[in-house]
Amino acid sequence: MTQRDQISIGSQSILWVAGVGVGLVTLAFVLGVQVGKQGAALRRPAQKGVEEELRDLPEPLVDQLKIFEGDSPDKFVAAPRVDATAPKPEPKAEPRSEAAPSASGAWTLQLVSTSDAAEAKRVADKAKAAGFATTTLKDKGHLKVRLAKSADRAAIDKTAEKLKKAGFKPFAVKAE
Repeated sequence: MTQRDQISIGSQSILWVAGVGVGLVTLAFVLGVQVGKQGAALRRPAQKGVEEELRDLPEPLVDQLKIFEGDSPDKFVAAPRVDATAPKPEPKAEPRSEAAPSASGAWTLQLVSTSDAAEAKRVADKAKAAGFATTTLKDKGHLKVRLAKSADRAAIDKTAEKLKKAGFKPFAVKAE
């Protein structure tokens, strides 16, 4: 007969193989849990398409600058093309109406001073809805929403009380 090789397995070898097997199963379980957690964290609500992301972008700069060309944020004017080499025209002073008081005693109320055009428009619209005409001035990079009419200090203080009741925080400034 042919001689066969015999392999003997001792109890220590069986325990060692069983320990390694349990360790591998445990490792596979822990890795599976971690992969599941990361997969769940990566799943988000429906992703936006490119068109939706573009709609969320702010308005083009030209459209944002149109607000500074009108009398107030709710009146937009088309932006004319400007030749950078041409001399700048002198700004024209607007004539004051006879109903407006003289500049020495004229006061108005400022509702907000902000660098955010949307905030200035929101405050101007809110004041308009409350029955107060406003004007928006640009000064040193800030938009200042003020009442369109100026008056003496006593009348302005009375108007300020009405504005405070309407939810504004106005303060008196000298009319320009």
